[in-house]
Amino acid sequence: MMRTDAEHAERMARKKAAQDSKVAARDAEKGLIIVHTGKGKGKTTAALGMVIRAVGHGMRVGMVQFVKGAMTTGEAAVLARFPEVDFHAMGEGFTWNTQDRARDIATARSAWEEVKRMIADPSYDLIVADELNIVLRYDYLPVDEVLEALATKGAMTHVVITGRNAPEVLIEAADLVTDMTQVKHPFREQGVKAQKGIEF
Repeated sequence: MMRTDAEHAERMARKKAAQDSKVAARDAEKGLIIVHTGKGKGKTTAALGMVIRAVGHGMRVGMVQFVKGAMTTGEAAVLARFPEVDFHAMGEGFTWNTQDRARDIATARSAWEEVKRMIADPSYDLIVADELNIVLRYDYLPVDEVLEALATKGAMTHVVITGRNAPEVLIEAADLVTDMTQVKHPFREQGVKAQKGIEF
């Protein structure tokens, strides 16, 4: 049924009043633990969007990429231009590429030490641990150690953790969790390889 302009305006005024009331009732601020997980594409992409948004607000950002680092990415090239972003790609590729569990654990440990350093430094406003969930899934790092470090973060420090298969205990500890659901992907359905500017 088509609404008249007056009916539409009245309906939107009611919605605005309800929304204004909700917003007014929420005045708390805190640093969030944010998890992007799931089988769908977009976990790192969403985190990078938050990095850009934070930079736009003059915030200091730290980003450490686990697993990634063996290839050149667009994000590494662009984030190098921003002095307020401390970016480190510290991975050597997926475990099926390295085929060396001890080396993968050592690489994950090195990247994690960098994330812990950032968490302990109150000058960082936003920290991204990209693909940390992958190394947790493969037991390269103990999840309890990650939870302990997150518990020590500054009251206004935001930490974003990406990667599929986030552990349930991390999901429970997080303030905001998004599960990216894959509906279609050209790699699977069409045999299209990873695209520059889209996947990396």
